[in-house]
Amino acid sequence: MKGHKPRPGRGCGYALPLPIAVLVCSAFFFFGYYIALPNNQEIVVENDVSRLHRQNFLEVSEGVTAEHGVTGDDKLSIIPFQVLSWKPRALLFPGFANKQQCETIIALAKSRLTPSGLALRKGETADGTKDVRTSSGTFLSANQDKSGTLRWVEERMAKATMIPREHGEAFNVLRYEIGQKYNSHFDVFNPAEYGPQKSQRMASFLLYLSDVEEGGETMFPFENYQNMNMGYDYKQCIGLKVKPKQGDALLFYSLNPNGTFDAAALHGSCQVIQGEKWVATKWIRDSMER
Repeated sequence: MKGHKPRPGRGCGYALPLPIAVLVCSAFFFFGYYIALPNNQEIVVENDVSRLHRQNFLEVSEGVTAEHGVTGDDKLSIIPFQVLSWKPRALLFPGFANKQQCETIIALAKSRLTPSGLALRKGETADGTKDVRTSSGTFLSANQDKSGTLRWVEERMAKATMIPREHGEAFNVLRYEIGQKYNSHFDVFNPAEYGPQKSQRMASFLLYLSDVEEGGETMFPFENYQNMNMGYDYKQCIGLKVKPKQGDALLFYSLNPNGTFDAAALHGSCQVIQGEKWVATKWIRDSMER
């Protein structure tokens, strides 16, 4: 009876006897592992740190009842955000409100819409500026909403900004249809152009009530003080652009911490190309509105 010849190994693609094939493959494996070890270790450490931070937060936040003042809360508030820019100071709050809340606000505003107005500078006329802002909108206060949705948004917004809700103007709920836009502008009112002001809009809070298929971004053409010396015509959709997503909220500050105007806070609404854009804007003043 003839003895069986060892089968050639195929583990590494070579026709070698099995023992040698195993040895060669093992050598390549450990060599590759050794070379990649520092990077792998770094990834593992980063993942572990993120996981530990998350676990620690959940453990600490569970049942927390820290001592608080008369006007404070008896529990933690979790409002995730991303810093979009420091120039201007702009934050995005993903999932700030849910779908039902957004649709409730749209339904409340839809029958009240009229062509959007515009604050005029000295010497400007309504006819001469009618192409600057082409949306339709309405103003709504929390008292007009029996569902309590607008009041809930105001209270959550106050926590996110740490500015009392009494500093906010009424919501300006806007609809942008295809082709409609708002040229770049400032939310502050320069007394030299608009006359004396009792207070200033220090910040703006935008709650996106709908998705937009294409276009409709909120733009900051002077983000990081770029494009300021290019002869910008206030119509171009350039710079930092924030795409509307239903339920997301955008906060940006028009005043610097020292109270001066931030030139980087110039912003506008890009033209809607496809779909429809709904947004609820809350302007926040540096003194109480009510």
